[in-house]
Amino acid sequence: MPTTRRAVVTTLAAALTGAVGAPAHSAATGNGRGQGRPAPLRRAHAHNDYLHERPLHDALSHGFTGVEADIFLVDGELLVAHEPAELDPARTLRSLYLDPLLARVRANHGGVYRGHRRSFQLLIDIKADGVASYLELDRLLRRYRRMLSSCAHGHARPGAVTPVISGDRSARAPMEAQRVRYAFYDGRLEDLAAADPAPASFIPLVSSNWTHSFSWLGAGEFPPAEREKLHTLVTTAHRRSQRVRFWATPDLPGPAREAVWHELLTAGADHINTDDLAGLEHFLRRHDR
Repeated sequence: MPTTRRAVVTTLAAALTGAVGAPAHSAATGNGRGQGRPAPLRRAHAHNDYLHERPLHDALSHGFTGVEADIFLVDGELLVAHEPAELDPARTLRSLYLDPLLARVRANHGGVYRGHRRSFQLLIDIKADGVASYLELDRLLRRYRRMLSSCAHGHARPGAVTPVISGDRSARAPMEAQRVRYAFYDGRLEDLAAADPAPASFIPLVSSNWTHSFSWLGAGEFPPAEREKLHTLVTTAHRRSQRVRFWATPDLPGPAREAVWHELLTAGADHINTDDLAGLEHFLRRHDR
């Protein structure tokens, strides 16, 4: 099976911004605090994380607490890629994410970052065959259940890593039918508007394409009606103990991107989505200071 890789985005993004990221660490068992290691950033989410030179590890070296992996089911194996042409049998969900996360959790005494107990979000985007892919994913996740958040009979229990299933919406039915599962569902804005909304124990995260709800892309003033809409969406989700993430926000370095990121922080959005690991780390640490 041919191997095709997309261009690595980290180096280009860092060069464009001039930002200096935290030092990278190749060891899967890196601590994550002290000795030059970055403190975790609870809002930092690595979109299409597997396109970076070192999937997962680059995000961790910048303090990210969430990553996204797209998967395809191929001959019983869950492979990580954005398109079928990029499939590589060596790039599995196990080898790129589950095994190194398990190694870190063991080394750090129960957390992805040592001394940090907030769960690390592993967003798994099923690209095709939602039902079959989820059923295989469920079988795989049960082998890692000691480190995973879970839900049994409607009661959620936090773990070091929380898998959240996105992408192909047909995965929802088999998930809802389970009495015990080791993954959660990525909701959409229509789930917030539902007359009988699913609980946070099933949908802890609500994600949406920014451009489907907002015309503003960071240039000029944020229209007051759109700002009010953003705050209302986040407030509604938080009232239900759900988190909010938008994708397709501006991601080229510059004032427009920073303006949108600032509005997301002000509204209380829980995750900021980016391909530019160093750029978002620099922005969030500057904001914290």
